[in-house]
Amino acid sequence: MTPQHVVVGTDGSLVAVRALDWASDEAARRAAELRIVYAVPDRDEAGPVLASAVARVRERHPDLTVTSRAVTGSPVRALAQESADAALTVVGTRGHNGVTGLMTGSVSLRLAARVRGPLLVVRGDHPCDGGREVLLGLEDDSDADAAAYAFDEAERRAVRLRVLHARTHRHITPELPSPIPATSPGQRRLDREDRAEEAVPRFSLARLAEQHPGVGVEPRTVRTGPAHALLAATSDSAVVVIGAHRRTSRLGPQLGPVAHTLLHRAHCPVVLVPTTR
Repeated sequence: MTPQHVVVGTDGSLVAVRALDWASDEAARRAAELRIVYAVPDRDEAGPVLASAVARVRERHPDLTVTSRAVTGSPVRALAQESADAALTVVGTRGHNGVTGLMTGSVSLRLAARVRGPLLVVRGDHPCDGGREVLLGLEDDSDADAAAYAFDEAERRAVRLRVLHARTHRHITPELPSPIPATSPGQRRLDREDRAEEAVPRFSLARLAEQHPGVGVEPRTVRTGPAHALLAATSDSAVVVIGAHRRTSRLGPQLGPVAHTLLHRAHCPVVLVPTTR
C-alpha cells in the first residue's frame, strides 16, 4: 500500500507560508509525507524558496518526512496533477475579497474545479490546532465522500462534527383553508417532503457515525440558502467541508454558488471534496 502524502503549493509569499503551516499540521495528523511543490517558469529560481519551506516544516515537525520539487508551468496544472493520488492538496488565500500569490485572480476556483482529491484552501485567521468543531455542509447523497472526509477530520482533531443540511423554503400553491388546521393537501405534501429531506442527512450519516463512535455529531436542517447558512457557521469552525459540485460549460469545469461563496468569504479554511455524482 502506498503511504499517504499531503501536497502543498508554495511561492515564497506570506500566504504560502500560512498554507505550508496548515499542510504540515495536516500531514502530521495523518502520519503522512509532505510534498512541497513550486510552479515556476525557471526551475533554477526555486531553490531558495523550497529550501526555506523545507526548513520551516522541519522546525515545526522534526519527525515529518518532507520532499520538495520545482515544476514548470502553471500552478493550476501542476497542483491538479499532484492531487491525483494525494490525501489532501493545500493552497492559501488572503482576506475576504482578494486572493494573492498562488491563488491570484480566478486560480483558486479553477484549481478547485479540477483537483482529483480533497482541496484545502486556507482562509481566515484561526490557528491550525485551535480546538474548534469541524463543519460539514451536506446537500444530498452525492456528498458521501465529503461526509466521510469530515468524520475523519473531526476524529483526527478530536472535536465534534457539526452537520448543516440547508435548503430554501418551498412555496405551495395557495388553496382554500382547511377546516382542520395544518391538514390541507398542500400542507400535508410539504410536511411529507420536509420529513423526507430531513431524513436524508440522518440516513447518510448513520453508517459513518457507527464507524466513528468517538465523534460527537450535531445534525441540523435549516430553512435558508446553503451558502448563507454555511458562511455564518464558519466564524466559529476549525474548517468547513463541502462537496465540490461541478458542472461543465464552454469554459470547462465550473463550481456551484456555495463553493464560490465560501472560497471568497469563509471565515475559516475550506475543504472541497469532489462529489460522487
